[in-house]
Amino acid sequence: MKIMIRFSLIALFFFSTLLLHAQVRVGAERLERYLPMLKDKSIGIVGNQTSVLGSTHLVDTLLSLEVNVKKVFCPEHGFRGIAEAGELIGDQLDLKTGLPIVSIYGKSKKPASEQLDSIEMLIFDIQDVGARFYTYISTLHYVMEACAENGITVLVLDRPNPNGYYIDGPILKEGYESFVGKHRIPVVHGMTIGEYARMINGERWLDNEIQCDLIIISCEGYDHNTRYQLPIRPSPNLPNMASVYLYPSLCFFEGTLVSIGRGTDHPFQCYGHPRLAFGSFAFTPAGEGKIVTKLNGEKCLGANLSGVADDFRKEGKLRLGYLIGTYLHLSKLLEKDAEEKEFFTDYFDKLAGSDELRKQIQSGTTEEKIRESWQADLASFKKIRKQYLLYSDFDR
Repeated sequence: MKIMIRFSLIALFFFSTLLLHAQVRVGAERLERYLPMLKDKSIGIVGNQTSVLGSTHLVDTLLSLEVNVKKVFCPEHGFRGIAEAGELIGDQLDLKTGLPIVSIYGKSKKPASEQLDSIEMLIFDIQDVGARFYTYISTLHYVMEACAENGITVLVLDRPNPNGYYIDGPILKEGYESFVGKHRIPVVHGMTIGEYARMINGERWLDNEIQCDLIIISCEGYDHNTRYQLPIRPSPNLPNMASVYLYPSLCFFEGTLVSIGRGTDHPFQCYGHPRLAFGSFAFTPAGEGKIVTKLNGEKCLGANLSGVADDFRKEGKLRLGYLIGTYLHLSKLLEKDAEEKEFFTDYFDKLAGSDELRKQIQSGTTEEKIRESWQADLASFKKIRKQYLLYSDFDR
């Protein structure tokens, strides 16, 4: 009886997932729209483990259809998506297809001219999560720039943005550009990867204000009110939808002494530090080999937020209370210990897009006042963003 109940629950989950995704058809699945464009062309693919049509990888699908795929370009986390954040990726061969894999997250993050010399069209198909510091949109920028410089068409196969139903956070300021923030956009930008590509081109953000020949295959059945469930984890430390919804708020902790659960079963779903005196959740980060984990092997106390991730999804806004509260608590302890480091690291300003958020927190500014300070910039961004939307906007 228990086995039958368990089987029924699994079947219910499986078929409900199929029903959910049957409502959205991603760009890669619309072969009838772009397959004719690939005929008799030498094709490159920028992709990773999320570049699939159903359960089949885009590379395998196109090769089976006799498309002339010449090479694959892989971003952060690698072609199969198993490399840790920040881990340099090297060139290699794909064992399944024998295709050369060119790293664009190694010594260089921009394809070189000689790496593109045999390519006539470059397909970009990667699942993004809609946060400025998630590096796939920076990869998109460099791919578009390299293709514009070499006269190559970029074909973006669009995918839904799981955080595409709201806009929030501070706008990046001039002088704070980095690979975790290339453009003057808020932390949560509310755009799909295809819409973002249009903005890069339209706002002339590429070097020397050049523009690339850009084609976008949009999704069917998607708009900015859709709460899209990712079928595949987009990177190793975003293993489920709870982490995806919590990521824009918790990623700020990456620029502090606090762990957000890397090296545990709950990455981007918890936070903690050995000296925190509040919180009922304990975890010990553990990293091996090339993986360098913050507070590796140290027992941390803090909070597990996976149970409230649905509240984040419903609210559709960043939460700063966890960051501010932890700063107020830990900074007092750090002041008494001369050997301890500062709460904030140099990385924090890159994530925030300026030094303003850090200074606001250090000066005791409330979350409400901090949020008020974003509103004028957000209003300006929203006007620009609307020019590049491919789908009906959210109604909030």
